[in-house]
This record gives sequence, C-alpha cells and structure tokens, in this order.
Amino acid sequence: MVYEKYYYAYINTNKSHNVFYAGVTNNLLNRNKEHQDKESRNSFTVKYNEMVTKLFRSEI
Repeated sequence: MVYEKYYYAYINTNKSHNVFYAGVTNNLLNRNKEHQDKESRNSFTVKYNEMVTKLFRSEI
C-alpha cells in the first residue's frame, strides 16, 4: 500500500498584518502550534519576537 504525503505551502501573519512568514510543512496544525510555542531558539518568531500565528493563506 502506498501512502501519499501532502505538503502545504502557508503564509502566517501577526495581528496587525505587518509581518509575514512563509513556509512549507506536512502538518499545518502542528506547525502553527510550533510557531505559537516558540519551540526553536533560532526560529523567526523568537528572533524577531513576533507572533506570526494567524494563518493568512495555505495551499496543497
């Protein structure tokens, strides 16, 4: 049995819509949670201290 893996291109923004973050992931919900939790010390959200957790657009 062959399982297809889907990847999502997504754009997140902050509340005031003046910062945008583009990325690719295979688990959109999990990735957004990672942005909220600021899991990686080297991440965009930590480096620029922005909460870019509002999903602006996504496509498969």
